[in-house]
Amino acid sequence: MRFAGARRADPILDITPMIDIVFQLVLFFMVSTTFINAPGLQVDLPRSSSQVVISDARDVSIWMTCGTKAADGSCSEGAVYVEDKPVSAAALSDIFKRAAARDPDTLVVLKADVGVRHGQVVAVMDLARSHGLTRLAIATEVPEGGGL
Repeated sequence: MRFAGARRADPILDITPMIDIVFQLVLFFMVSTTFINAPGLQVDLPRSSSQVVISDARDVSIWMTCGTKAADGSCSEGAVYVEDKPVSAAALSDIFKRAAARDPDTLVVLKADVGVRHGQVVAVMDLARSHGLTRLAIATEVPEGGGL
């Protein structure tokens, strides 16, 4: 006795819904990702041929701007900013004190305009060291040619 074998239909796998879901997930992650934007302060950083400092969310970034530039490129008394807000020496001392209490290994990144006097930068570095923050970095800008 011979049974007539019913031929099974080949299963068709429709991957269109899966592709739709993958694209939706990609779009969701692209839109929900937070992007870190540098504050809107315009600082002309000095040039350097290396860039090694890796930033962290716990870092303290200090911006030092020029007041007015003289003809020789030097600056008058400029302002010191933390988080887009100008701060006084006392407020900067409090910021360093809180950062040192939270984590003594906090990195202090100084972003000083190229014309800011060396003494002003050293004063901020000494203030950070006086509160126990010994990891200091000076931000620079890499020139297009890669050299000085």
